[in-house]
Amino acid sequence: MAKQQGKFLTGSTFGHVSYMTLTGALGITFMFCVDALNLFWISQLGERTLVAAMGYAFAIQYFTLSAGLGLMIATTALVARSIGQKAYGKAREQASAALIITCLWQVGVVTLVLVFRHDLLAAVGASGEAAELADRYLQFTLPSLVLMAVGMIGGGILRAKGEGAHAMSITLIPGVVALVIDPLFIIWMQLGLDGAALALCLMRGLMATVALWLVIGHHKSLARPTLRSIHDMLKPFFAIALPAMLTQMATPFGNYLLTGLIAGFGDSAVAAWAVVGRLTVVAFGGIFSLSGAIAGIFSQNYGAGLYHRVRATYRDALIFCALYSCVMWGILMLASQKISLWFSLDPAGNDVLYAFTHFGAGGFILIGALMVSNAAFNALGKPLRSTQTNWLRDGVLTLPIGMWLTGMFGATGVIYAQTLVGAAVGLMAALWGWIYVSKLGVVPSSDLELSKQPAYGDDVTHRRQ
Repeated sequence: MAKQQGKFLTGSTFGHVSYMTLTGALGITFMFCVDALNLFWISQLGERTLVAAMGYAFAIQYFTLSAGLGLMIATTALVARSIGQKAYGKAREQASAALIITCLWQVGVVTLVLVFRHDLLAAVGASGEAAELADRYLQFTLPSLVLMAVGMIGGGILRAKGEGAHAMSITLIPGVVALVIDPLFIIWMQLGLDGAALALCLMRGLMATVALWLVIGHHKSLARPTLRSIHDMLKPFFAIALPAMLTQMATPFGNYLLTGLIAGFGDSAVAAWAVVGRLTVVAFGGIFSLSGAIAGIFSQNYGAGLYHRVRATYRDALIFCALYSCVMWGILMLASQKISLWFSLDPAGNDVLYAFTHFGAGGFILIGALMVSNAAFNALGKPLRSTQTNWLRDGVLTLPIGMWLTGMFGATGVIYAQTLVGAAVGLMAALWGWIYVSKLGVVPSSDLELSKQPAYGDDVTHRRQ
């Protein structure tokens, strides 16, 4: 790890927020664009069941993806905090240990999902041919999530250092390759859903390759792992990772429940729901990447004791999210008719799509505020607060509100419920987060959970490196 002052300790906090979020957004949005195009090519085969099958499979895969995101957030927070403290040797050891722990963890998660995939598909409402196709797709693609996790951890390490452009390339380069091989496998080679699965696996393998090359070969950001370094990393790592994983898994859990709810309105509604899912992550990739993108800014400045910059980062992140969401909302409204034509949606599917583009997308102005507060809580030692707010939204409120509104509006009620609950909880979380960061440096630092963690390794030794 280069012996240099943390990049986020000086300069404009709004500039840092914009740069890290936009580079993170470009990377993750491009990856999700590829996923959306994957769905587009499948839709061109003219079989709505195939599109519905991918929707069911996505609802399952979302869980393992979220586990990887939680592990990435923990990696970024700890490595960036050490860089802020100028403990560069410690940062390298943390990065190596995080990579190994993540791989082992994801292997376990993927194994469990594979074993129980039939039960999970049944619970989400999949049946008949759609369930069989979704099962086959999951068997192909689930193991590759371990490779994707390697790419995500590599990106987290680079973001902790402030290397946003290089972190972006971890998803950008594989995405470009996938743009070429998706139609090749699905259409030209006539592999259909199997072709989509194969292309996805190859893209994830390339993500891992690019990440390891950048982290090891270019930035020299890993130390030789030892059993002691891995053991010493476990407690502080999972002190952040477990709440962060629980936080991230709230969203797929809510999506899982709503997929089961919308399944009652037929495959057309599920197909439209699958399109909405892809549009959400494509249009609002910057919002979803925020927790990982700005965690390094919070952590470096917190590690250096620059609490006024922590508050400025929180304020500027809220402003950035509001502006970003407004722009994306406008684009989606203008493009809604064309999107419907691209994915060959029928009138029932169009209703779901338009409810999202004209109403649901606007909710991200406040849902973005929830993401900002989550990033602050995770990076600054209160990860359980992120868990509480996310599960309040997705695990407690979304389903009953969804059942109520679908009874009034049909399938579109799912969109209305998701939006109203997200906006309400987002506003609450934003206020809670601001109250917390405003007290940093005013109340005793012992109030921070991270400060209670025992020192990782020999700080004196690390500071000499």
